[in-house]
Amino acid sequence: MTFLFLCPHSSHAQDLLQQLKADYDKTKVASIPRFQLTGKYAQALLFNNQQDKAIAILEENIKQASKLPEGKYAAYLYTVLAINNRILERVNTSETNIEKARLFATKTTDLETKGYVKYGEGWLAARSNKEAEAVRNFLQASQYFDKAPLSTSLDSRKSSVYKELTSIYANWNEYELQEKYGTLTLQLALKQKDLSAIFEAYMSMGYMYEQQFTQSPHQEKHRDLAEKYYLQAIDLYDKNKQSFATVSNLSFVANNLANLYLHFYPNTYKEKVRYYAQLAQSQGQASEQRNHIASSYGIQAELAKQDGDFHKARAFLLSSLEEIGNDPLADQHILLSIYENLSDICERDKDYKESLHYYKLYVETFQSIYNKEKLGLSKRLEAQYEKEKQMQELQNLQLETQKKEQKLQLMQVLDLQQRQELENLKLRDENNLKRLELSRMEGDQQRQALRLSKLESETRANEAQNYRKELSYRENINRFYTVLMIASFLLLLVLLYAYRQRTRHMKQREKLHNLELEKEKQRSNISTLTAMLDGQEQERGRLARDLHDGLGGLLSGTKLHLSHITEQSDPIVKNQLSKSIDQLDIAVDELRRVAHNLMPDLLQNYGLEEALADYASRMSNDNIEIDVQFLHYTFPMTKEQELITYRIIQELVNNAIKHASPHQIIIQLVEEEERYSITVEDDGRGFEIDKLKNNNSAGLHNINSRIRFLNGNLHIQSSVELGTSIEFYFPKKTTHD
Repeated sequence: MTFLFLCPHSSHAQDLLQQLKADYDKTKVASIPRFQLTGKYAQALLFNNQQDKAIAILEENIKQASKLPEGKYAAYLYTVLAINNRILERVNTSETNIEKARLFATKTTDLETKGYVKYGEGWLAARSNKEAEAVRNFLQASQYFDKAPLSTSLDSRKSSVYKELTSIYANWNEYELQEKYGTLTLQLALKQKDLSAIFEAYMSMGYMYEQQFTQSPHQEKHRDLAEKYYLQAIDLYDKNKQSFATVSNLSFVANNLANLYLHFYPNTYKEKVRYYAQLAQSQGQASEQRNHIASSYGIQAELAKQDGDFHKARAFLLSSLEEIGNDPLADQHILLSIYENLSDICERDKDYKESLHYYKLYVETFQSIYNKEKLGLSKRLEAQYEKEKQMQELQNLQLETQKKEQKLQLMQVLDLQQRQELENLKLRDENNLKRLELSRMEGDQQRQALRLSKLESETRANEAQNYRKELSYRENINRFYTVLMIASFLLLLVLLYAYRQRTRHMKQREKLHNLELEKEKQRSNISTLTAMLDGQEQERGRLARDLHDGLGGLLSGTKLHLSHITEQSDPIVKNQLSKSIDQLDIAVDELRRVAHNLMPDLLQNYGLEEALADYASRMSNDNIEIDVQFLHYTFPMTKEQELITYRIIQELVNNAIKHASPHQIIIQLVEEEERYSITVEDDGRGFEIDKLKNNNSAGLHNINSRIRFLNGNLHIQSSVELGTSIEFYFPKKTTHD
C-alpha cells in the first residue's frame, strides 16, 4: 500500500474517499478483498479528518484477520494501524502494533507481506530519528520485494521504500545513494505511468541536484540538472492538467525554480524569476499552501529590492507575513527571512521603531529555530553515530577475516618448519649414536685413570673438608653481625617513620579543627543572613497586609463616606469633595502598588518569570522602558532563590531609576550549565567605579548580602554618561541540596 498524501479540502480527495467507501461496502465481512481494501480506505479517512473512524475500521478487520491460520492479512493491517497511530502521535500504541505485525509476519511465507512489515518498522524508526535502524529495515524490505512474485501492489511498495531511502541519504549527504534510489523511484513511476508519482519523482530529483549544487557551487552541472527536472515537473503538469487534482507541490517546484534563477543565474533571468514566483503564488492559493504563498511573495519582494522599489518590496513582505500567519504549521525559516527583510527595509525608510519591532521578532524566531535545531542536531548525531558504528563493525569483520587468513598462512609456514626440524632431529639422533660409541671407549680409558687418581683425591678431600669447616664457622660469625646491624637499622627506620606519622597526624588534626571552625563561622553567617532575610520578608509581608487591609480599608471607607456627603452637598462643596475623592483614588492606587512591591503574589503563585514581567510592566512608563529576557530557562530556581533574585533585581532597578535617570533598562536571565547569570543594564548617567568602592550604602550592602547568601558573585561595569551594567551569578540549587 502506498500512503496517499491528500489535501483534506480538495474535491479530488473527497471523490476518492467516496469511491473507496463504496468499494469497501461492496465487500463481504471478514473476506480477503475487504482486508486488502481496508488499508487504503483507513488511510483516506485519516487524511480527511476522520481519524477515529479509520482506527475503528482497522481494529475491526484486524480481529477478523487474526482468526485466520495465515498471518498475511493480520500482519499487513497491524502495520497500517501502527503507522496511523504514529501519525496521531500515539507512540506507545504504535510500538505495540508493530510488535504484533512482526509476530503475524512469522506465520506467513508471503515475501511481499514480510517486506511490508519491514517497511513499517523502517518508517516508524525514521520518524523517531533512528535513521540507521530505518535504513537496515528498508534494505531488508527491498530484498523481500525483489524476491517476491509480481503483484498489483508490489511496484508501489518498492517505490515507497525507495522514497524513504532517498530522503534519509539526503539527510546524510550521501549523494550517490540518494541519486541511486531517486532514479529507481523515477523509473518505477514511469513504468506505472502514474502521473502524480512521476511529478513527485521529478520534483525530488530536482531538489536533490539543487542541494548538491548548494554544497558545491562550482559544479554548475548540478544546477542545470536541478533546472531540468523542475522544468520537466512543471511541463508534465501543464500537459496533463485535466488528469491532476490540485497539486500542492507544484507551488513548491515553482518557488524552488524561481529561487534557483534568482540566486544562481544571471540577471537576464529576472522575468523567469517573476513568472515562476507568480505561478507559485497562484498554485499555492489554489491548494491553500500558505508557506508556499509566503515564499513566492518573499521572492517577489527580493526582485523589488533589486529594482530599488522598497515600498513595493515592503508590501510584498507584509503580504507574505499575513499568509504565513494564517498557517498553523508556519515555516519558521521563511518567517525569519521576512522579519529580517522587513527590519532592513524599515531601517532604510528611517522607521526605526518598526525596524526594532521586526528585529525583536527576528531574534525571538531565531532563538526558537536554534532550540529546535539543537534538539534535531543531537538526534541526527545519534543517527550518524549508529551509521558509523555499523560501518566500524563491517570493517572489524573484514579485519577479522584478514587475520584468520594470515593465521592460516602462518600455520602452513609453521607446519613446513616443523617437518624440516623433524628431519634435522633424525640426523642429530644418528650423530648422537656415533658419539655415544666413541664416548664409551673414552669412558673405559677414563675409568683406569680415575682409579689411579682416586687415592690422591681422598687425601685432598680430607684436607678440603677441614678447611671448609673453618671457613663455615667464620661465615656464620659474619652473618650474625650483619643480621644484627640490619635489624638495628630497620628498628631505627621504624621509629623515625612512627615519629613522622605522629607529626603528620597532629598537623592534619589541627587543619581539620581549623576547617571545622571555618565551617562553623560560615554556618553562623548563613544563619544570620537567613534570619535577616526571613525577617525582612516577614516584615515586608506584614507591612503589605497592614497597608492593604488596614490603611487600604480605611481609605476606601473614607472615600465611601465622602461620596455619601457629596450627594447631599451644594455644588461648590461637591466640586471640592470630588477633588478629594480623586486624590483618595490616587492614594489607594499608590498604596496597592507599594503593597504589591513589598510582597508580590505573582512570585509565589507563578514564579520568577511572570513576577518580573509584571514588575517591568508596572515600572515602565512614557519616559522609561523596562525589558525582561529569559534565555534557555528550563531548570527553574527554588522558591527561596526566586525570592532573593527578585529582591536583588528590584533593588537594582530602583537604584537605576533613582540615581541614573535611564530611558531603557534591560533585565536578562541566562541559565547556563551549572549556574544562573543575571544582568541588569541601563543607559543612564553611569558613575565612576572608584567612588562606589568608598561608598558603603545600605542598598549595596543588602544586595551583596543576598548574593553571598546565594553563594554568588557580583560584577559592576559603569562609565559616566554611557550607562551601567551589573551582573551577578550563582550556582544552581536542586531540591536535594
